[in-house]
Amino acid sequence: MTAEWNSDMEHRFEELVERSRRSGRIDPSLYTEYDVKRGLRDSTGKGVLTGLTEISDVIGFGVRSDGQKVPADGALYYQGYNVAELIKGFENRRFGFEEITYLLLFGELPNKVQLREFIDILSYCRELPEEFTRDVIMKAPSANMMNSLQKCVLTLYSYDERPEDTSITNILWQELSLIAKMPLLAVYSYHTYRHYHLKENLFIRNPKPELSLAENLLQMLHPDGNYTELEAKVLDVALVLHAEHGGGNNSTFTTHVVSSSGTDTYSAVAASLGSLKGPKHGGANLKVQEMFEDIKAHVSDWENEEELRSYLTKILDGEAFDRAGLIYGMGHAVYSLSDPRAVILKDYARRLSVEKHLEKEFGLYEAVERIGGECIARKRRLLKPVCANVDFFSGFVYTMLGLPRELYTPLFAIARISGWSAHRIEELVNDGKIIRPAYKYVGHHRQYTEFDER
Repeated sequence: MTAEWNSDMEHRFEELVERSRRSGRIDPSLYTEYDVKRGLRDSTGKGVLTGLTEISDVIGFGVRSDGQKVPADGALYYQGYNVAELIKGFENRRFGFEEITYLLLFGELPNKVQLREFIDILSYCRELPEEFTRDVIMKAPSANMMNSLQKCVLTLYSYDERPEDTSITNILWQELSLIAKMPLLAVYSYHTYRHYHLKENLFIRNPKPELSLAENLLQMLHPDGNYTELEAKVLDVALVLHAEHGGGNNSTFTTHVVSSSGTDTYSAVAASLGSLKGPKHGGANLKVQEMFEDIKAHVSDWENEEELRSYLTKILDGEAFDRAGLIYGMGHAVYSLSDPRAVILKDYARRLSVEKHLEKEFGLYEAVERIGGECIARKRRLLKPVCANVDFFSGFVYTMLGLPRELYTPLFAIARISGWSAHRIEELVNDGKIIRPAYKYVGHHRQYTEFDER
């Protein structure tokens, strides 16, 4: 018989919570004493070198002739190609996410025949197992789509005839299958959530083989299935910009760590999804949107720079918005003068704002970007400017595309699984050791006390 929860049990549980806090607390000075690279970063904030990769390069600083690092416009390279040039290359020709996925996985840009064959394979892999939507996605729907994605990915293990086969042949097939299915898993999970949690009508629209991933995502998501050419193009660019960002970001490093243990593809992807779900990693663009809603509510004249500056200062001083003292979407751990992804996405946000008649809102984003950077630099006494990162404009773009907030982070996952897949193969092909960093024990050894004597 289950014990009944009462006030006495509540009090006992609170005592356990406090004990767990005391048990887990470590003297902060010990981290300095033992030179612990917390967050795998050194004292300057630079990441500790833990591996090698050829998949992408993230450049945030320039180097003078004397070897001194200096702030510079950021650059992002996929398999040696500058992302800005890649996007410019397919801007007027076709959608690019499938091409970039090919590049990340195979290290070379495809020709017309290779790309067409690759897209055909993705289209074949897109189909979900029979009754999967009804039996898995629609059962016990979660209010958080990232948890739904994890559930779906782990359950697909059961539909795989060779789930534990870690040969590159099988892993590549599993990865292509997940890349193709991820938009369906996310969108169908969202529609199910709307139906069961918000009591709205349920509609499930099948993907169309002749459409790109970005087009299919929009036509499956929008109630009427319609989208403009610019909407699909902007979403495609956003997917490209989020597809990869070096091996050191939290979710990609998770891919390396988990893959190094020899586990299956579904477990590795589920672990990376869990990492991306965290608000310190994948949820930042949602925080930016919430901040802008707060700014709109408290700044009466968006074009009044002094009023805007005054409120941004309050946010930085912890007197407004969430009182965390942060202007979200500003600053980056690697980039200094500019985040190349933000620069590109800003341009597309400008174009889309014209189509949506939201030029005034775009002007507000530009003003906060400029004034917020100045406020941060002044408050922190920085000598270099603070740049907007990709999250600053992505939430605004998603809003204009009609994407619900519940899908902001899943959209990140839909893109980043291409990078995760490339890194998983890179980890396994190079036959590395299981990743096992050191933790120093700083507790005390104690004598065992008999049960009756405690």
